[in-house]
Amino acid sequence: MAAHRLSPSLNRLLFTVKYASSISRCCAVHCNAHYSTKYNADEKTFDKILIANRGEIACRVIKTCQKMGIKSVAVHSDVDSSAVHVKMADEAVCVGPAPTSKSYLNMDAIMDAIRMTGAQAVHPGYGFLSENKEFAKRLAAEGVTFIGPDTHAIQAMGDKIESKLIAKAAKVNTIPGFDGVVKTAEEAVKIAQDIGYPVMIKASAGGGGKGMRIAWNDEETREGFRFSSQEAASSFGDDRLLIEKYIDNPRHIEIQVLADKHGNALWLNERECSIQRRNQKVVEEAPSTFLDPVTRRAMGEQAVQLAKAVQYSSAGTVEFLVDSKKNFYFLEMNTRLQVEHPITECITGLDLVEQMIRVAKGYQLQHKQEDIPINGWAVESRVYAEDPYKSFGLPSIGRLSQYQEPLNLSNVRVDSGIQEGSDISIYYDPMISKLVTYGATRAEALARMEDALDNYVIRGVTHNIPLLREIITHPRFISGDISTNFLPEVYPDGFKGHQLDVTARRELLASAAALYITAQLRSQRVLGNLRVSSTPMDCSRWELVAELGEGHHSLEVTKSGNVYTVEVDGGKVEVSGQWNLASPLLPLTINGTDRTLQCLSRDASGRIVLQYLGTSFKVRVLSKLAAELNSYMPEKVPEDTSSILRSPMPGTVVAVSVKPGDTVAEGQEICVIEAMKMQNSLTASRQAKLVH
Repeated sequence: MAAHRLSPSLNRLLFTVKYASSISRCCAVHCNAHYSTKYNADEKTFDKILIANRGEIACRVIKTCQKMGIKSVAVHSDVDSSAVHVKMADEAVCVGPAPTSKSYLNMDAIMDAIRMTGAQAVHPGYGFLSENKEFAKRLAAEGVTFIGPDTHAIQAMGDKIESKLIAKAAKVNTIPGFDGVVKTAEEAVKIAQDIGYPVMIKASAGGGGKGMRIAWNDEETREGFRFSSQEAASSFGDDRLLIEKYIDNPRHIEIQVLADKHGNALWLNERECSIQRRNQKVVEEAPSTFLDPVTRRAMGEQAVQLAKAVQYSSAGTVEFLVDSKKNFYFLEMNTRLQVEHPITECITGLDLVEQMIRVAKGYQLQHKQEDIPINGWAVESRVYAEDPYKSFGLPSIGRLSQYQEPLNLSNVRVDSGIQEGSDISIYYDPMISKLVTYGATRAEALARMEDALDNYVIRGVTHNIPLLREIITHPRFISGDISTNFLPEVYPDGFKGHQLDVTARRELLASAAALYITAQLRSQRVLGNLRVSSTPMDCSRWELVAELGEGHHSLEVTKSGNVYTVEVDGGKVEVSGQWNLASPLLPLTINGTDRTLQCLSRDASGRIVLQYLGTSFKVRVLSKLAAELNSYMPEKVPEDTSSILRSPMPGTVVAVSVKPGDTVAEGQEICVIEAMKMQNSLTASRQAKLVH
């Protein structure tokens, strides 16, 4: 029997105060009052809702429940017992150990939790059981409302083969491909040859980029069939695959739909989701820079046609691929709340979770199609615990030793389910948060996103903020020249972080030098007095040497008040600020430009790690004399790891393709690692004999 626990009242109060304002921060502001997200207390919905999910989406649903006066029930695995969503909820129930199959996918335990708490309805969030028709059926059998579409729509749209046939019948544009189930690798090769390369191999029951592979030839088709079927079985319990023509260099644009049980359906404009890695979205925005009003309406009307064809009721998303000539093709329909729904809320003013709850209770939609606005622009960055320097983001695990969201900035929204001290584990998705900024124009929203990323403090895990910041400031992205191939085209050799030009290098070195001197001056004093009476009085001029990468740079620094003037590399840089060495943020003015840097670490030997323009840089600052003496210090020889195969991420070994004594060729698969439900093949870097 699942363990039942009431969250302490004090925890609920503290978390309500902390998170209460963030949900409406950019949704209600700047939107017509007609679209206010304030709850109408005269509409009676449910007394208690169980959220069958975890993390940020569980927190997101709980916030709306609090606004609507509905009690919330959280479910959690044993490792999530202290998670934010557990503390925010009115009640919490443990549904099993850490593996998702034994907890968040454990229908029996979740049904027990529903009975135990007396929940009248269940919101599934996204992922996990959100598109599981069997779960919806079991809820219906118990008289519990599923806050989502009915089982017919879930089944019809959840199966990519069936959904494509229904879309065709509803006169929705579809991608050419094979409409049946592909059973073997060789059959996949034959079908791919008939369609013509490139092709997309994907799980029939899939979503979220899992179980998807692009193949450009027969060998890649065989390999893609193997990995896609394994990922599909692992993630969805269904290894069926389909194959369709791959639209090269497309945009990924989706339409948000909202429908009730009375035959009414709306399209709530589009979301541009083309910035992806491994078929998973990284940066989204609403609206799209690419669509004109005619194309937007055509896509919206086809999305509504499809929703009506399956008698859809709730919030859902119809995804399209759009080519360079604005031809669009149905990709799939997600019968749930989408990860990136906040940007739609920002430009329309609608609380989609509230609308889902209203629809589930049987209310009609409050709005007509002509009422739906596009007010301003919203951008969302998915902040992940990932190493962006490895395949644009391989998962990272660890504990958040320091965590500070940039909610002090205006028109910034952060949907998260973690706090300082939270663990990012191998068991669940590595998302830290969804960072959303809003502006009257796209330029304004992007400028706010730049500031928000610079002010976002995350310590203890590797994160992808360097990549996010480079994306939103790249000229191609700013101009709107994007596609799903943006990352590999812009970074063909992989992401390397921000590349410093002469001006940026001077700014970085000057900031590091000013920080070094500030720390040196502070270390001379205790409670405002000199530590030792013989300590020299403050001077105002220093000669320093800074090491950055392989380069050594001479610096001359003078100080006047809080302003440092640094001469470096033939230029002069003025740096000023409050110089609070206890703060993780360094708000500076550099040559008249306001910038926010972060001091990630510094030590007594002059080693300083600064986050500058999103990227971490290691700088060592020494006095001129110390630099001269340092040349006599022996250097540590790095370890030779060329004969060792190391996994680039933590995970589980699910397959081993060789045995001790085998001779392997360069590029040959050694084993397969599964991490966060994605499978990755590890290969030999050179020809060698396997020892152990």
